[in-house]
Amino acid sequence: MAGSGDTRADWVHVDVMDAHFVPNLTLGLPVVKALLKSTDVPIDCHLMIDDPDRWAIGYAEAGAYNVTVHAEAAADPRRLAADLRAAGAKAGLSIKPNTPLEPWVEVLRHYDTLLIMSVEPGFGGQKFMPEVLDKVRAARQLVDTGHLTVLIEIDGGINEDTIVQAAEAGVDCFVAGSAVYSADDPAAAVADLRARAVAHRGG
Repeated sequence: MAGSGDTRADWVHVDVMDAHFVPNLTLGLPVVKALLKSTDVPIDCHLMIDDPDRWAIGYAEAGAYNVTVHAEAAADPRRLAADLRAAGAKAGLSIKPNTPLEPWVEVLRHYDTLLIMSVEPGFGGQKFMPEVLDKVRAARQLVDTGHLTVLIEIDGGINEDTIVQAAEAGVDCFVAGSAVYSADDPAAAVADLRARAVAHRGG
């Protein structure tokens, strides 16, 4: 994580939804390609879609820095991780709030990032679910003891209060939507969130 005074996000997190895996429909590969031409900030694509084994590689080939698929949707997550990496992207695996971490630990050895959802995926502006922090703590221990090498990411309801809780639990990377885009000064909001995360990292 960059210094606490920085006002620029490290990544642009892009939610791709298909109205099947989740009830909302957002954007797809053509928009992501346009975004990639418009910014030099790395694009973090979160694919909340059915059949990511078929569609995810296109996002990696387009130039996304990190492509995250859902454990609940991937047919062959190990192979998909290898294919994403071969296409030039980091490979991320996401789990919903009610999906346990333990069955996916071995699979996560093939991934670069673990995205723990702290809301049910599909819509922004939802309330943070603190019960997922037990999964964060378990993942943090696995990383700290060398059993996993993933970056721990969290998404859903992150604001000036919940980012402190998440940082103390061991999160590395925080996805903030409403807390930034609804702020009067989004750059200042990024700086404030970053400062809080840095101050409380690991308790």
